[in-house]
Amino acid sequence: MKNGGEVLTKIRVGVIGCGSIAKHRHIVEYALQPQVELVAFCDTVIERAQEAADQYGGVAYQDYHEMLERESLDAVSVCTPNVVHAPATVAALKAGCHVLCEKPMSVSDEEALSMIQIAEEQKKKLMIGHNQRLMPPHIKAKEILASGSLGRVFTFRTAFAHGGPESWAADGENSWFFQKDKAFIGAMGDLGVHKIDLLMWLLGEKITEVSAMMDRHEKSGDVEDNAVIVARTESGAIGTIVSSWTHAPGEDNSTILYCERGVMKIGVDPMDQVIVNYRDGSVEKHQVGIIATNDGQVESGVITAFIEAIVNDTEPIVPGEEGLKALQVVLGALQSVEESRTITLSTRKK
Repeated sequence: MKNGGEVLTKIRVGVIGCGSIAKHRHIVEYALQPQVELVAFCDTVIERAQEAADQYGGVAYQDYHEMLERESLDAVSVCTPNVVHAPATVAALKAGCHVLCEKPMSVSDEEALSMIQIAEEQKKKLMIGHNQRLMPPHIKAKEILASGSLGRVFTFRTAFAHGGPESWAADGENSWFFQKDKAFIGAMGDLGVHKIDLLMWLLGEKITEVSAMMDRHEKSGDVEDNAVIVARTESGAIGTIVSSWTHAPGEDNSTILYCERGVMKIGVDPMDQVIVNYRDGSVEKHQVGIIATNDGQVESGVITAFIEAIVNDTEPIVPGEEGLKALQVVLGALQSVEESRTITLSTRKK
């Protein structure tokens, strides 16, 4: 295996933040990679880091600066509260590590641009954990759109909604997800940013305008538990992006695209994950695998893609620039709520 001409043996990986996303996605998926050696785990709650170290081997740390200084690491996953994403990523990049950072990549344009710049300067990979574009139904949907059989996308509706992160998060109802000083945003940053990235990837174009409403109806804390964005893309397609932490029972992780020659439904039917209804009356049904959820864990593909980018010295499938595009839509939506107006992203305040 080579990276930029340098021969690698095992890729030595450290994990910063050992909460649920690390425990159930990052760490277990790294452990499946034959090229990876998990060597260090860090969490402000040292017991979580120690639990991972006991299970997978390696050393537990409470301070990521100490971990980066003491360990010789090739790559790091950043799975912290959102406000720590940028500082932890920058520290890891400067320590000579490739970085896989959870979403949203940061809390500001300035932070995100700094992450991208430092990755370039250090000649290291920066990948953002937007996993929806790696899920089989979405890969199939992208293939169908690329074939041209449906023509232009006119409108869309996408949603990511469940009962809230408290059933998933390590601290339950006391989780940082509900604290603005740690999360910076609620359901839109947890769930909606996934669908923002998915839509732009599926359509192959940026979102250019947003008008949003957000509110907290049920959850404790000081961030929104429901958000709706009305968005317009570069080609003029318009639609809605819904994020909710009060969708119970069950979950909605669906997307519907209303196109020039028919309608494509993704994640609506549990058996036929992609259904295309053409205007001529014909129907296509595709059984390609489920969309992963917190309750229905399947391998996300994110860790595999990250390791492949390192081994093959290729651009990550979701580079920092793509994470920035999704973040800018979120920031535009926040501005829309604050100012009660539609925001043109190219001219929004930064």
